[in-house]
Amino acid sequence: MGNVEGAGSTGRALELARRLGGTGATRRVGACLASAGLVGVALFALLPAPMALVACLAVAAMAAWATNLVPPHWPALAVFTLAATLIPGAAPVVFSGFQSSTYWLLFAGFVLGSAIRHVGLGARIAQPLARCLAGSYRRSAYGIAGACLLLGFVMPSGMGRIVLMLPIVMAVAEDLGYPQGSDGWIGLVAIAAFSCFLPAFAILPSNAPNMILAGLAETVYGHRIGYFRYLWMHFPVLGLLKTVVLVELSLRLFPSAAPAPASARRSADTLVGPWTLAQTALALLLALCLVLWMTDALHGIAAGWVGLAAALVCLFPPARLTPADCVAREVQHGTLLFVAGVMGLGALISASGLGATLVDGLAGATGLAAPPDAGDGWQPGPVGTLAILAMMSTAAAVLANLAGVPAILTPLAGETARLTGLELDLVLMTQVPGFSNVLLPYQAPPLIYAIQVAGLPFGRMTRMCLLLFAASLVFLLPLELLWWRLIGAV
Repeated sequence: MGNVEGAGSTGRALELARRLGGTGATRRVGACLASAGLVGVALFALLPAPMALVACLAVAAMAAWATNLVPPHWPALAVFTLAATLIPGAAPVVFSGFQSSTYWLLFAGFVLGSAIRHVGLGARIAQPLARCLAGSYRRSAYGIAGACLLLGFVMPSGMGRIVLMLPIVMAVAEDLGYPQGSDGWIGLVAIAAFSCFLPAFAILPSNAPNMILAGLAETVYGHRIGYFRYLWMHFPVLGLLKTVVLVELSLRLFPSAAPAPASARRSADTLVGPWTLAQTALALLLALCLVLWMTDALHGIAAGWVGLAAALVCLFPPARLTPADCVAREVQHGTLLFVAGVMGLGALISASGLGATLVDGLAGATGLAAPPDAGDGWQPGPVGTLAILAMMSTAAAVLANLAGVPAILTPLAGETARLTGLELDLVLMTQVPGFSNVLLPYQAPPLIYAIQVAGLPFGRMTRMCLLLFAASLVFLLPLELLWWRLIGAV
């Protein structure tokens, strides 16, 4: 609300509205806690006490993360506190997320993103984009999508990529001859918003759910997901092909004529400038990181430790690659606590035996996970089982949020792999088609940010989400499974 000036009736009305709004928020939090309490009573009646306590923590934390009634770091801190104080021997397990290389990869991503903005490397990366966009609407669209996709390899933050690219693309679209608010302008900006985070789910360090998945796999099972293996399994379909699908869909939802030729190169001219020493040094450092990430199968160094070493270089004061207050102001400590909390809770679910109990119950209820020698009944086969697991992860993303998919499903993956006879790595990989598919904008904070900042029409963005969701489910998911079959993963 705006500022309240004076003590008249308008001021009192505004104050009353504020109080009512706060009361409504308090009531929603209270209702959520009461519901979690009722679920807790039922869990204690069905499960042994230690397992029921872990289940209560999981239900309450996931409800808080799904409803977003409190900042996501608050439930994480509550999980740390309650598990360490109420469950004997749980402290090393629940705090294990801080030891994961994925946690430190996320920290490094914040530092590297700050460095890219600080030295102006973002504008430098966008320079070739501005130079080659003049021409047809389709060429402009694919140029923007390709630049955003490539940026996913060097900037491991979906929100950071959107913050960096959105103002550039908005200005470039106008200079190419598409007035602000026109279908051509909306189409190009929407392509930038979607391309900055959706195809990047196929690049391991580029989005938070990817890193939560990798971190939980390492924390719970000691299983490290390799950078190149992850890229090889997902990037051809969920990266490249998905980019083509979203561009073609946008071109049909927001058709536009060819841009006006006047001032089509102005944006490129304004971005031209000499390379600075800091930009050159940071570009070389990022290139080295990329090489080491893609060759992790050869040297065995986890991506998190490579990223942490690069962050250490960026934070070295004489290097001047980051602001002096980078760690205090640029690193999102709340997000780091959230990720550590998710990984710690997942490890606790697995260590307590709750994950095995849940999977056994689901297997008995659905018949999906019956062992191969269980009888002559219908069995979906390996590919069919993977498809069903991918659909389950898609449903989890709709009901909770994208980051909630690995938090919910990874602790169950070990038992799922045992009961289905599939490799653990394959079961884990079925989460990626789920958390990379957005049904509605609320599931993706970067998309909500782009809609608000650029003033994109919410209804038309929702329609694009729905159509892209349907195309991914009907077209891309079968191709993803076929690709796994072709490369011998299944």
